[in-house]
Amino acid sequence: MSERLEDIAAAMVADGKGLLAADESSGTIKKRFDVIGVESTADSRRDYREMMFRAKEAMTRYISGVILYDETIHQKAADGTPLVDIIKATGAIPGIKVDAGAKPLAGYPGDTITEGLDGLRERLADYYKLGARFAKWRAVIDIDVAKGVPSATSIGSNAHALARYAALCQEAGIVPIVEPEVLMDGAHDIGTCYEISKATLTKLYTELYAARVVLEGTILKPNMVLAGKKSGKVSSPEEVAEKTIKLF
Repeated sequence: MSERLEDIAAAMVADGKGLLAADESSGTIKKRFDVIGVESTADSRRDYREMMFRAKEAMTRYISGVILYDETIHQKAADGTPLVDIIKATGAIPGIKVDAGAKPLAGYPGDTITEGLDGLRERLADYYKLGARFAKWRAVIDIDVAKGVPSATSIGSNAHALARYAALCQEAGIVPIVEPEVLMDGAHDIGTCYEISKATLTKLYTELYAARVVLEGTILKPNMVLAGKKSGKVSSPEEVAEKTIKLF
């Protein structure tokens, strides 16, 4: 397929297809395996993912790309075939999660900053050689109105990190998925979620522009706009759709 970032991004959002998230950390997948009484080992995790990737008819029909974990992108199937090659054989695009998770933002209780920029240029070069053509980075924006969360500093710091990540991805020939997720936890109403989401996206695209990121070669993974789970309010599907579309 084409190596142009714009073409890769377009293929990732092809009609009738979606991305398969297979980027669970070893800790997360262990919890899932524990529930079904399966020991979490490198082989069992490989077998689980290989089983999905070898569902060729479903993969070809419904999956445009697969988000992988660092362990998985390096693994080979039981027959020695790299898992990345199995994915590519279905027409899907291999991708990789590259962030190191959200950590407390110093000086701002309740706020977080996603880390993982250190050494990212070198890691992206390696992932490209392994077959990755897109990457994912998730920023976490929590809402706690009583505590003044999120702060403008948190929104700005995460937007700047997302932009730096995106620029490094495009430098490496990789399409960046930018995910500034405003969490649905909390007691906020839908209006507050809208305002925080708007501020977050506005700052993100300001930073992307400043970093000279080619927007046509990116994918935005946004949150829906809805009331917090602890608010006692249930947003209707129509209200969620209206507010979310208005946000964009």
